[in-house]
Amino acid sequence: MNTNTTSPLQGQVAAVTGAASGIGLASARAMVEAGARVVLVDRDEAALGRACAELGPQALPLVLDLLDAKQCATLLARVLALAGRLDVFHANAGLYVGGDLVDSDPDAIDRMLNLNVNVVMKNVHNVLPHMIERGVGDIIVTSSLAAHFPTPWEPVYASSKWAINCFVQTVRRQVFKHGIRVGSISPGPVITSLLADWPAEKLEEAKAKGSLLEASEVANVVLFMLTRPRGMTIRDVVMMPTQFDL
Repeated sequence: MNTNTTSPLQGQVAAVTGAASGIGLASARAMVEAGARVVLVDRDEAALGRACAELGPQALPLVLDLLDAKQCATLLARVLALAGRLDVFHANAGLYVGGDLVDSDPDAIDRMLNLNVNVVMKNVHNVLPHMIERGVGDIIVTSSLAAHFPTPWEPVYASSKWAINCFVQTVRRQVFKHGIRVGSISPGPVITSLLADWPAEKLEEAKAKGSLLEASEVANVVLFMLTRPRGMTIRDVVMMPTQFDL
């Protein structure tokens, strides 16, 4: 662990998916401010350019459509081409499908499950050999409070996060012997573009109660997880607004 308290990630290289906005951008910002070089991965080239311009030379853009299987498979190789190695991988990219299952679009279900579950598994599969060879690494996956509570207004989304919760906890047990820590962050509702798909009445209720988190608050917890002594793994952090009522 780096003992520099002002730049605890100094010298490390991180990659964050879905990094052009929301939790991904906040996570990338926190890591840059902690001294890391960060590869921001996103398919939105324009938003990615704006994000990296804001964060400065320590932020490296990687335009990648993770839902394209061939592009997805190049993630590690392209990160290594940009930055030389990978110490931290934050699998953050995700989609949301809410509402009654009977009203859901099957194509939207496929797309969400592919990104929220399959892509995360493939990305982690992609980066693990590099970390195993080096004998060190951190993997954090953006999960959700929905992974711990069968949220009735989002059965498809919640199911994807339950799957990811199981994936994180099983892979963690396979790779800790290699010096690799795997954990997840499970926030309640966060003010991001994903909330645009929330039922209108639920969103208004949450806003009125002040029961929403800021993306920066989630990023602060991600940084906390990454900066613990190597002998400690924060397996999963469930965080929610104090006023949020399940």
